[in-house]
Amino acid sequence: MSFGLMVGAPIWGILSDRGKRTLWITLGLTFYTVGQLGFGYIGNPYLMIAFRLFAGFGVVSAITIYTAMIVEQTPVNERAKILALLAASSTLGASLGYYIGGFLATNPWAISFFGTDNLSVVFLIQSLLNVTYTLFIIFTLKDNDVKLYEQRKVSMIQGLKSIGKIDVRLLLFLISVTLINMASTNLSKYIDVYFFDLGYTAEDLGTYVMLTGFVSLFASIFLVRLANRMKKQLLLIQVMQILSALIVFYVFRSYQFMTMMYSFYLIYVVFKTLYVPLEQSYIAKEAKQGQYGSIMGLRQSFVSLGMVLGPVLGGFLYDRSPLLHFDFNGALFLVAVLILGLVKILEKRVKPEDKIETIMNT
Repeated sequence: MSFGLMVGAPIWGILSDRGKRTLWITLGLTFYTVGQLGFGYIGNPYLMIAFRLFAGFGVVSAITIYTAMIVEQTPVNERAKILALLAASSTLGASLGYYIGGFLATNPWAISFFGTDNLSVVFLIQSLLNVTYTLFIIFTLKDNDVKLYEQRKVSMIQGLKSIGKIDVRLLLFLISVTLINMASTNLSKYIDVYFFDLGYTAEDLGTYVMLTGFVSLFASIFLVRLANRMKKQLLLIQVMQILSALIVFYVFRSYQFMTMMYSFYLIYVVFKTLYVPLEQSYIAKEAKQGQYGSIMGLRQSFVSLGMVLGPVLGGFLYDRSPLLHFDFNGALFLVAVLILGLVKILEKRVKPEDKIETIMNT
């Protein structure tokens, strides 16, 4: 699915910069619905992978285009706050999804009423909800009137060619984004596994993940505005990644695992929430008018690359030692800090009036 995100993001981003954004979101969500339904019912593991790839390719349309629309329609001083609300609402939705999924799969009443002891039924319920949401988008979301960027080609290759035209500072920043998302994806995915390895239930996991959604929402409403007012935001990002690494190194060595998850680890959840809008705002500043979809699609490709590489390396490490796996993620945060240090050094060498010429010159 993450590979589908990586492939689809630049394509949907370029398409969105040509107009008809509601159409592309609707089409992508339809692909996602078909992919999820096929994944739940097909049975064959190879076809399940194909449907999962298709689902990732589809759902990234909304992820990319929503971000581009917000960047395009909000003033710079309000952008981080609105992006934070987008990220927090996405996290909260995913957290509630975990909770509802765990409830449907384990609650005796839900199993009796819906037959959700067959997990395919859970995917059917999700698909029906996806259809309802897609219809809601069709009837409520209107395209904004902006000057769009004319492009002759629409392809993943065309989107990825733009990497060679990016200023080295932005490219290094995007690499740090990949590393940070490798770590955060590994943490979120393998905490699921770790919960079960320690003997906790799907309902325990769902309840915890739901709490992280509310914590993210709280941080977005009350803390992102403060973070956005800080002048040295790259330094703030570095500090948050260092503290995140220290939290990871400490929490997974504790014998009081659940106590740590409901205390210190929630601080990491706050840092993760604050990081996303700051990172998106930094990248958005490098886009030209009419190219927000393209650059956000490129950004999502770097994010998704981390989501692809993270679980592959994470699974290899987790099989050897869960502690080795979690330590590796903490180390990734620290490597990202070093790369951001290079970005800061390069920024000091550039005159303030210099304009970075970024992507999508076809």
